[in-house]
Amino acid sequence: MKPHTRRIIYSMALLVWSAALLYFYASGRINKYLATDFRPLALIGGLGLAVVGLFNLLTAWHVADCGHDHGGGDDTHDHESGEIHPLAAFLLMVVPVVFSVAWTKDAYSLAALSRKGLYDSPASGASLFSASLIPALTLEEIEKSHRKTPEGYIEFDLMELFYATGDREVQSLIEGLKVQTEGRWMEEKMNNPNGSRKRLYRLFLTCCAADSRAIPIILEFGAQPPEFPENDWVKVSGTMSFPSEAGSLHPVLIVDHVTAATPPQEENFMRN
Repeated sequence: MKPHTRRIIYSMALLVWSAALLYFYASGRINKYLATDFRPLALIGGLGLAVVGLFNLLTAWHVADCGHDHGGGDDTHDHESGEIHPLAAFLLMVVPVVFSVAWTKDAYSLAALSRKGLYDSPASGASLFSASLIPALTLEEIEKSHRKTPEGYIEFDLMELFYATGDREVQSLIEGLKVQTEGRWMEEKMNNPNGSRKRLYRLFLTCCAADSRAIPIILEFGAQPPEFPENDWVKVSGTMSFPSEAGSLHPVLIVDHVTAATPPQEENFMRN
């Protein structure tokens, strides 16, 4: 294959990668994969690949001196050929990216969520989070810093309810309160003999989706739960409790009512 043809092929591969990064950034899909601080890096990387790809494409026909004597006019070797055919290399670089962009649902499967702590013991998971992530709470602070709904429920982030499982002081303040929170709706598969429970979760990101962790609480209905599509966003109101089950504490919200909710602008909890 002629050198300029190889250059064109490799330039197109760079431009496809650039287009994928810039598309994810411009469309907002990047929000599901990267924490806020890291999103500009995707933009810079996409623009950088575009510059390099366009430069190589525009100079594909340029002939440059390789800097040494080839030993005669009949020596026509070049320095760009490799062991793999350029078209094969192009397909290896481009096809996985194109299919990933086209087919991904921008969401975790149940199996992936399970590996990320959705059904782990909340008590052990709560210990992973530093107390600095959640402001120090007193009953007075709760009343000052948390809004109350017209029905009298205090609005809490799901992280606060989850974290309280590992902090007896915070737990004593929240237990028995009428609270309202929101998250994604999921089946409860651990301790649900009567089929009266569901699980509510959100994801916590440190930098990217690869290091994310599920932050769950248990919803107890006392009867058959209502029907909502799996992974849909819901808003739940009820009384907070922390019963001991199977040797560990669990954050259980005894539900009064649940409604469909609009996904928040930032679906994931961020490290900052």
